[in-house]
Amino acid sequence: MRVELQRIVDAVAAHAGRPALIEDRRQRVVVYSEQTGTVDEVRRASILRRQTVPEVIAWLRDFGIADARAAVRTPACPELDLLPRLCVPVRHHDLLLGFVWFIDPDGTMADVDLAATGLLKELSLALYRENLLGELAAQSEAEAAWTLLADSPDTRDQAVRALLEAGMIAADGPRIALVARLVAPRQRQPDERARIALEQSLVAARRRAGTREALHLVRHDHGVLLLPAEPSAGRPTPEVAARHLDDDLQHVTRSLGSVERTVVGVGRTRPRLADVVESYGEALHAARIGAQLPTLGRVVLWSGLGIYRVLARLGEQQLTVADVHPGLARLLPVPGNQALLATLERYLDLAGNAHATAAELRLHRTTLYYRLQRIEELAGTDLKDGAERLCLHLALKLARLTGHHRPEG
Repeated sequence: MRVELQRIVDAVAAHAGRPALIEDRRQRVVVYSEQTGTVDEVRRASILRRQTVPEVIAWLRDFGIADARAAVRTPACPELDLLPRLCVPVRHHDLLLGFVWFIDPDGTMADVDLAATGLLKELSLALYRENLLGELAAQSEAEAAWTLLADSPDTRDQAVRALLEAGMIAADGPRIALVARLVAPRQRQPDERARIALEQSLVAARRRAGTREALHLVRHDHGVLLLPAEPSAGRPTPEVAARHLDDDLQHVTRSLGSVERTVVGVGRTRPRLADVVESYGEALHAARIGAQLPTLGRVVLWSGLGIYRVLARLGEQQLTVADVHPGLARLLPVPGNQALLATLERYLDLAGNAHATAAELRLHRTTLYYRLQRIEELAGTDLKDGAERLCLHLALKLARLTGHHRPEG
């Protein structure tokens, strides 16, 4: 199939008298002719990465290329290092299959009538077959990957066998899950451009690990990457893979208004692929906690969450701050209590060490004791009681996790 597409793109380039590049409908590079003459950074990067970055996709789609039935001219964009282009949409019975792109730096290129040559029909049929085969393979793999995250052990075992028999993975063995989460502003959902950016990052991470060694899928609010956990020559460790994935996400989402920031959660290793659902659950919780608590950083390991591991599990049972300590729950909604709450949290974080707390918060010891006394009065508690201190500390961390306690800094 690729041989046929290569023949067609070479014929298209010869007919137009300049280099051509063909993308699928999601603007992933399918095939391209010899690149001679003026080439911009966008063309070079697309060929190297086999895909167009989201900010360029967003720029080009603003000119209606996805809805066009005829050639579309797009202007230059110096900020993206993008030269003017001529875009010919490729359709099969009105179904958008992809695009043919020509760089037109000086605007002298005449409209290309590929339909008259028969090349457009050839290309649409070839892309349709390529798209159909690709979609079937991708759907089959995605279904198996989804099944790996199912509840039934027997179902998961069947999914592993199916992946092995189809050659989608090379072998079974220890696996670890990474979850990439896009945090949208004001609790909105990331848009389609953000989801494309997410999938591009997952695909890049998968290539680094080996396409037959890893699996990925995109769910409604996050992406999943299932990686081999054992070290191998030329393959990054899961920790390094997580950092690379984070770097990719930062790069592809930096100009997307629908993404405020990104978080990568990392689960623990499981001995075989059928058990990776447990690692996925951990990575998902780590990413969700990281989305709620930016101070944890952009890459969050489940094993490093400390007390938040417990609180995340308890949160599934609808545990509230009032359940843990009713007195503290009364203090949280009052804006004037923020200094008291911050003092209490640091005091408990430092195991009740008044000297260290006063020094870190730059308070006079008398001021610290006054604040602690006020907390005891307002919350109806006794800081000399170990059980009370434990409940207060847990309640404060749960309030952070649920967004009810957001101290500055």
